[in-house]
Amino acid sequence: MAVDALDPAADDTWLVDHAVRARLHQVDGRPRTARQINFALQLLVLIACVGELGWWPLALSPVAVGAFLAADRLMARTDHAELVYAAAWSIAQATIAGAAAATGGPDSPLLLWLAITVAAGVGRFTPRGLAAGVVLTLALLCAATFGVDSGRVLEAPYLLAFPMSLVLGIALVGSALMRSEVEHRADAIVDPLTQMLNRKALAARGRELALQSEVSGRPVGVVLGDLDHFKAINDADGHQAGDAVLREIAYRWRTALRAYDLAYRLGGEEFVVLLPGATEDEARGLAEKLRRAIAAEPIAGRTVTMSFGVAVSGAGGFDVDTQYRRADEALYMAKHAGRDRVIVAG
Repeated sequence: MAVDALDPAADDTWLVDHAVRARLHQVDGRPRTARQINFALQLLVLIACVGELGWWPLALSPVAVGAFLAADRLMARTDHAELVYAAAWSIAQATIAGAAAATGGPDSPLLLWLAITVAAGVGRFTPRGLAAGVVLTLALLCAATFGVDSGRVLEAPYLLAFPMSLVLGIALVGSALMRSEVEHRADAIVDPLTQMLNRKALAARGRELALQSEVSGRPVGVVLGDLDHFKAINDADGHQAGDAVLREIAYRWRTALRAYDLAYRLGGEEFVVLLPGATEDEARGLAEKLRRAIAAEPIAGRTVTMSFGVAVSGAGGFDVDTQYRRADEALYMAKHAGRDRVIVAG
């Protein structure tokens, strides 16, 4: 099956993973507004300090600003947004280091601005990607100080030690806060019984895929599965047995799905998978694979089956609510046709 280049885990790298990739595409709203305000403040400071620092910092500032503005435009149009952002980030750091070297080297107050860009990298890269950015920043810091006046640095080591500690401190504290936020967010979007993603996560992923489908022109498949006669299991064996069945179904789905196929429990006995880039045949094939995985062996001493409805959007026109309704209608037909089968929406 063709996998969307931005699909979770489809192309996770040392620089970016699926969670980071989602944040990279949040180029509107608060991140962009905060960055614009920061650029404006820095520009005002540079203008006010032209007498002390000269024109070099002001002349170089459009390079850093232009790099991020270009990145904002390109990230929504490329399969590798992380490389675009990393390039803009590196250009900004190099520009700041160059301006610092031109305005006193180890004595330049611009050295502290290297930490601002490091803060912008928190949450935009994986821990290893952020570590690589910190190493680059420290190398530029050394070049802008030792490379300009090594004697001054040896005479007053604090001129290098303080900016270094600021860069490292922001990276460490920022990454720790980001990990904590990710953990709390995971608690809000994971179903506690099955450890699958829940309806809230599905809605967020649906919005992402709608944007990606519009940009890439690729379809998205929806596979909706519903356990057959689940009420009879609860009535006969109790809710604990029903919970055990749901956990086992979630386990079988995880073993049948690929690493980048995200499955969701919508509540009760209903489960769904979103398939970026899938054709009808590919979505139907995956649904059949899931159906066979459930029916292959008894669960809690019972023969358990699932019925499936499948819907695939047109190219570049995915709407999660619309396709869910189509898949639900197909599922309804599968139930009334005898259950334990897959039907694709026409």
